[in-house]
Amino acid sequence: MEKNFVEELKWRGMLHDSMPGVEEHLAEAMRSAYVGFDPTADSLHIGNLVPIMLLAHYQRCGHKPVALVGGATGMIGDPSGKSSERNLLDEKTLRYNQEAIKNQLSHFLDFENDEANAAVLVNNYDWMKEFSFLEFIRDVGKHITVNYMMAKDSVKNRISGESSNDGMSFTEFTYQLVQGYDFLHLYKTNNCTIQMGGSDQWGNITTGTELIRRIGNGKGFAITCPLITKSDGSKFGKSEGGNIWLDAKRTSPYKFYQYWLNSSDEDAEKYIKIFTFLDKITIETLIEEHKQAPHLRVLQKRLAEEITKMVHSKDDFENAEKASNILFSKSFKEDIETLNEETFLDVFEGVPQVEMTIAEFNEGIDMIGALAAKTNFLNSNGEARRALKENSVSVNKEKVKEDYKLSSEDLINDKYIILNKGKRNTYIIKVI
Repeated sequence: MEKNFVEELKWRGMLHDSMPGVEEHLAEAMRSAYVGFDPTADSLHIGNLVPIMLLAHYQRCGHKPVALVGGATGMIGDPSGKSSERNLLDEKTLRYNQEAIKNQLSHFLDFENDEANAAVLVNNYDWMKEFSFLEFIRDVGKHITVNYMMAKDSVKNRISGESSNDGMSFTEFTYQLVQGYDFLHLYKTNNCTIQMGGSDQWGNITTGTELIRRIGNGKGFAITCPLITKSDGSKFGKSEGGNIWLDAKRTSPYKFYQYWLNSSDEDAEKYIKIFTFLDKITIETLIEEHKQAPHLRVLQKRLAEEITKMVHSKDDFENAEKASNILFSKSFKEDIETLNEETFLDVFEGVPQVEMTIAEFNEGIDMIGALAAKTNFLNSNGEARRALKENSVSVNKEKVKEDYKLSSEDLINDKYIILNKGKRNTYIIKVI
């Protein structure tokens, strides 16, 4: 028996609001539901993961997911939760971005199966590009009053907000009509009766259900999920470097893995329900296990594993896990040489380094030179000597004395040497 979709969302903490009757509607037959994605970049980011997981659970519950790439709406800009208009894209860029997004969605959705509930990707540019402005205001605009549109939170917040010195353009004001028409179009052409999205989309979605009622003489439903917040108040999906992307070229698998691994206990308990397909019993067991020994970070490790495998691959997860543990490895140099250079640099991001030519290196570098004269890692030769006498200096995590000389055998991948003074001070020599 198929799982109940609404019940699945409830226990996972993924249901914010739904229209009355939607559960009965889903129980009657296989239904199509869609979620819209912004194609203004060639990659989705983890802020998109909640609606992606909505569609994935929807398909797993036996229903048909439709992913809509907003080629037309991407040319306008959605005012919900934003204080300024977005950049507009040309069609070639939109098509490229659409393919990249489909590739990422295919990690979660099955577009290829022969079943009736195979996922579908559509682009609203395909039905909007031939629609003239006059036709649109005649056939669609006349059915929705300005009063109705003004009452939407996304409009009210934008007009009355502090950052709205320039007001709100007519283009953005009409966004809800264009999105509403998408729902009507998919209702007519794909028998799509449900639209899903973040809670900030409720106003746009209900404009669609209104058009379905007034023009399509039918009934559409809305389901929204909560907007994810972090327990410390910082923005979910952001790091110091900006968005956490699903594309490995924009956010490396190591950094992606680290983002989830560094979740707080409170967040990890919430995220493991939302961002994995683990069942209720497994998750409850993990939560209990974590409470018994929080220092082992069982929840964070399993969360990071599940989601890195899903977005990237099993190999990427294993490499990221190995890189995360490498600083504590008993065979550090051996293990670190198995990392590719990108991951190596990720692990040591922000660590100061000095470049040295191969000729200079081959002249021979003693430990005083390596720590002070040649690198300025430590402030003086005297400080270097003291550190060596205290046995607090290591080369590639191996303790060394003052008489040690660096050689090509110390080079990691023929290029790097890692120096440490104590546990906290790290320095890299790069031989070029």
